[in-house]
Amino acid sequence: MLSWEADVEAHALREQGWTISAIARHLGHDRKTVRAYREGRRVPEQRVRREPTLTEPFLEYRRLRLAEDPHLWASTLFDELTGLGFAGSYPSLTAAIRTHGLRPHCEPCQASKGRDAATAAA
Repeated sequence: MLSWEADVEAHALREQGWTISAIARHLGHDRKTVRAYREGRRVPEQRVRREPTLTEPFLEYRRLRLAEDPHLWASTLFDELTGLGFAGSYPSLTAAIRTHGLRPHCEPCQASKGRDAATAAA
């Protein structure tokens, strides 16, 4: 994604006769990216909308289940979703849970983070 400043600079450099490849090297971006901005197919500081992931149709179900039970194991949720037609992998599910911030805050769990569970005897 180009910033507004980089987009203006890319247009100015092109007007000065620079090649797309030279502009891309100068800005530190791929030449296809620079070309897309030059041709108006992309807008500065706006992300390109991607195709929905396999986990998105199940977003509300995941949100409800984790709100109902914040300690629900992801493997249990994965089994439930597979039964509902989820075709993704377990790692894609856990990544989506983290990305969307679906696991609610649990104060007792937060208090125990960072502490050693057991100490090794020498």
